[in-house]
Amino acid sequence: MAEKQELERIAEERKRWEETTLKKALDRAGERSDVDFRTSSTETRTLYTPPDIADTDYGRDVGFPGEYPYTRGVQPTMYRGRLWSIRQYAGYGTAEETNERFKFLLKEGQRGLSVAFDLPTQLGYDSGDPMSEGEVGKVGVAIDTLHDMETTFDGIPLDQISTSMTINAPAAILVAMYAVVGQKQGVPNDKIQGTAQNDVLKEYVARGTYIYPPRPSLRLAADLMAYCAKELPRFNSISISGYHIRDAGSSAVQEMAFTFANAIAYIDAALERGVEIDSFAPRISWIFNTQNNLLEEIAKYRALRRMWAKIMRERYGAKDSRSWIFRTHVQTGGATLTAQQPELNIVRATLQALASVLGGVQSLALSCYDEALALPTEEAQRIAVRTQQIIAFESGVTDTADPLGGSYYIEWLTNELEKGAWEYLDRIEDMGGAVSAIESGYIQREIQEASWAYQRAVDEGKKTVVGVNKFQVEEESQMIFRVNPEAERVQIKKLEAFKKQRDGAAVEAALMRLDDICRDGENLMYPIMEAVRVYATLGEICDVMRKAFGDYRAPTAV
Repeated sequence: MAEKQELERIAEERKRWEETTLKKALDRAGERSDVDFRTSSTETRTLYTPPDIADTDYGRDVGFPGEYPYTRGVQPTMYRGRLWSIRQYAGYGTAEETNERFKFLLKEGQRGLSVAFDLPTQLGYDSGDPMSEGEVGKVGVAIDTLHDMETTFDGIPLDQISTSMTINAPAAILVAMYAVVGQKQGVPNDKIQGTAQNDVLKEYVARGTYIYPPRPSLRLAADLMAYCAKELPRFNSISISGYHIRDAGSSAVQEMAFTFANAIAYIDAALERGVEIDSFAPRISWIFNTQNNLLEEIAKYRALRRMWAKIMRERYGAKDSRSWIFRTHVQTGGATLTAQQPELNIVRATLQALASVLGGVQSLALSCYDEALALPTEEAQRIAVRTQQIIAFESGVTDTADPLGGSYYIEWLTNELEKGAWEYLDRIEDMGGAVSAIESGYIQREIQEASWAYQRAVDEGKKTVVGVNKFQVEEESQMIFRVNPEAERVQIKKLEAFKKQRDGAAVEAALMRLDDICRDGENLMYPIMEAVRVYATLGEICDVMRKAFGDYRAPTAV
């Protein structure tokens, strides 16, 4: 009763303040007319007070770090015990060039690797395929065979390094190659560490590097999850991505909801394969996108942890507390980078990294300041690593867990983001789940509308992008990194020579075996592993599945 009376008293005091002190200030000067006082998802008021979070129960909704519902962090000591992983995204050209860049990043203090693959690899084409012309090695490394993967990790011990691979439609093939490289190094399967994105559903709504229709793609993703649960126990078989959904133009609430809807589809598919929830859920990881609204992004990660704990414990009945824990990698927002005055992207990435750390993430990569122009230079990569190190060792924000927890605004915003995400999830559930929502075009339309609303706000000057629609300057051309134009020719020549020296009969037999499994419903990972070991190419393996499953063609937007 006393607490209720205190909240009522504060509410009355706030009303008095609004009618006197605030009103006088507004009458005198008003508020800035060139600012839209909104986060990506909700209106922001002038002030937040205890009544705004009156329904929040500390034990139920906030709690303590390292305990359900993990709002305040997944570890009791958070960064006092261990810092997040500094893991810059890298890879370009040939396997030899990428190996050199990886060794540079490890020397600069990076503790894990994150592989970028070129577009032909992402779409399941060999470098010599006519569809690959002009794209080989451009936005990542070209991987055609197991030999390329061996070269990429030459001299890098896979029992000491964890590797994240941003690969989706052909994820099963790249994981198979990575596992075989580890085995050839003498690393036991239970020591091979890493993460495959393997989140193909978001490709249909946000990114476009799909190969097969959604349902066979979901089968392939779930087969990899089941395989890793049994054969590669320390490998994260899926890293479900909100990053690309947000970069495509969604709001933070949509990023949260659509990512969790996809996660539910993957989990259901894995359970249908007879895999126990607690045997694979602790290895589910995530990648999310931190953009420019510092406080919204902090609240987002707090809400994501709380929602995931509820989904796993209440929806799926997971008993292992590790299954409730939301562990996420974060990449700062690529879509927020500007080609105009690109050095300002250092500031944007710093703020986004700070929000990620204050939000309690486990792994972080900064989009480099020159990435709006081209692949990052070594200088840009070094600045991105050093930015993280300054936040880690000089800022003081790692000294305590969840330092902004308890802020009236942060707690209110955490609640609002969660509420909005649950509403979206309920709508998608009513449609029959994420795959049905994708097939109907619902998720795509929601993202497109949010993206258009943001762009309209920028065009009308309601949303300021420094250097783009305000504070412009005349600029000189920038010195940017370019992939060696000879890389494509070198890669194709190497592939042609390699195919001549392999055991063609063994390759043909392995591909026939894969074709059989595509049609009888068994786990596809085992024949894929066989094909990889005999050096079947990525394109050959994908072509077998193209023939069995078909190519996906996106419906025309209306």
